[in-house]
Amino acid sequence: MKYSLWSLLFCTSLLLSDVLATYHLSAVDPQVVAAQSYAQTRNNGRPPTRTLNPAKTDSQCRSRLLDLVFIIDSSRSVRPGEFEKVKIFLADMVDTLDVGPDATRVAVVNYASTVKIEFLLKDHFNKPDMKKAISRIGPLAAGTMTGLAIKSAMNEAFTEQSGARPRSGNISKVAIIVTDGRPQDQVEEVSASARASGIEIYAVGVDRADMRSLRLMASIPLDDHVFYVETYGVIEKLTSKFRETLCGLDSCATGHECEHVCVNSNVSYYCKCRASYILNADMKTCSLKQVKVEVVAVDPCKCESRLAFQKQTQAAIQQLTAKLADVSGRIERLENAVGRA
Repeated sequence: MKYSLWSLLFCTSLLLSDVLATYHLSAVDPQVVAAQSYAQTRNNGRPPTRTLNPAKTDSQCRSRLLDLVFIIDSSRSVRPGEFEKVKIFLADMVDTLDVGPDATRVAVVNYASTVKIEFLLKDHFNKPDMKKAISRIGPLAAGTMTGLAIKSAMNEAFTEQSGARPRSGNISKVAIIVTDGRPQDQVEEVSASARASGIEIYAVGVDRADMRSLRLMASIPLDDHVFYVETYGVIEKLTSKFRETLCGLDSCATGHECEHVCVNSNVSYYCKCRASYILNADMKTCSLKQVKVEVVAVDPCKCESRLAFQKQTQAAIQQLTAKLADVSGRIERLENAVGRA
């Protein structure tokens, strides 16, 4: 029994070490953490390699306003059928976003040994045109120059000339990198520069992707920005996760100070009042609308005349009543006299 217990513990330790080696779950290299940001908050937590829960989604979620650039690997290792899966993923992502000139803008950067800007943030402002442009993208083949692709996205796609909004506009700058291999150039420094310029980077690894490179590219916290799927065949399942991740914050749902109605404005909220109420100066509470009552002035002379008429009428009625009583008395006396005769 004792021998069996020790054997079980030994096998468990071997299995655990194999899992750690396979999924790169060792302690984070300080250089990796340092590279994550002079713009992002530092975090020393362990960066797990994430697999997705396809069932988890939020159908009520509305995407926040973004300047979103997809950076997709189309090197030789990505087979034609697999590249079509990437394009389906991009089209599905477009369907989940609020696309428009005053909403989310999308661009696509395609790379292998060279980099090609497929379309810019200013090129398409509706979903049908954007999805047609995605359908026309072809693979470039050859090598995997991921660092060059990030640099090109930063210098060419995320510029105001290319359709990016000014930083002061509360528009999030987001890059989503999809790759299945190891970069053939340096990604650490260029990724840090992109993050320092205000670009939030998500790194998606497929199949043979180098997890250390994904962690070097992604923003912190890594567990929110590094994703992994086993094959391109399931990459579409990432759509639900990114829908959740890119979801706009519902400020009304998280708490507000409106007395009547809270209206979410994506980055904040404002208050409204119900019918017959107006918003007070504090822009939170409501007061009942003041209704103007029209007072009709009455001629006092007319009132006095009416009172005099009422008094005269009452006096006349009293006189008639008295006369009727007198006549009734006389009739009664006559009847009594006739009866005695």
